[in-house]
Amino acid sequence: MNRNLILLATALTLLSATCRADELAAKGRDIFKKNQHAVVTVQVVVKNSGGGRSSASSESKQDLTGTVIDPSGLTVLALSSVDRSELYHRLSEEYKGETQVDDVKLLLDDGTEIPSEIVLRDKDLDLAFIRPKTKPAAPMAAVNLSNSSPVEVLEPVLALNRLNRAAGRAYSASIERIGAVIQKPRTFYIPDTSPSSATLGSPCFALNGDIVGLFVMRAVNAGESSGHNLSEYVTVILIPAEDILKGAKQAPEAKNEPEKPAAKPADKPAETKDQKDSKDQK
Repeated sequence: MNRNLILLATALTLLSATCRADELAAKGRDIFKKNQHAVVTVQVVVKNSGGGRSSASSESKQDLTGTVIDPSGLTVLALSSVDRSELYHRLSEEYKGETQVDDVKLLLDDGTEIPSEIVLRDKDLDLAFIRPKTKPAAPMAAVNLSNSSPVEVLEPVLALNRLNRAAGRAYSASIERIGAVIQKPRTFYIPDTSPSSATLGSPCFALNGDIVGLFVMRAVNAGESSGHNLSEYVTVILIPAEDILKGAKQAPEAKNEPEKPAAKPADKPAETKDQKDSKDQK
């Protein structure tokens, strides 16, 4: 009899866990469908110079994850993903490398490429804000940072991402859990493990549908340990949406490139009296 009760209790526990998992998946799919188009690929061309053993510079094209936070196209991403030198500067004051961003584009899921520019860098929060150089033809899907919620330790959250070119830049979602809540020097969250399919710049949502924040990188000065294990001085964090919103309100407009006026056909020189008389004689 006791054995049957144990089996029944085990079955009920497994059934309850399955129901919770199904409920979590259903909520996650709703959040995914509502917000996926606000997650964009940000393509940048960067030139890195110095900082390494060689002083030679190198140029590369990178696809990064950004989150649109305003229908005008204002987008936020992790500064350390677009400017790696900034991360190294935070780790060590001795680092001399520099990164120059030569080109920025928003890549939409319909293949549209929108030329953009970085309009604000927040080094403390590891945030970069970019705007389209010209107004988009239609309002863009955007995450509302005003609808945000705090989260607690071990609470499940949903991260959204755009995959790489090999995966067709498809939208993806992953369930993460909050491993720690840091209160000082400011509030931010630590995921319990490295984000799975989420990357820097991926937005994260509470299961009620509110935005929680954005995955960025936090680094502290390694001091004399700069030549050793730097992983002790850097970690992925989830920066709260309210802090991102404060930065967004300070983001200036893009410096639109002025359009060159269409070249007018050159005016024909006026005919002289001799040329006119010659035509009349013909």
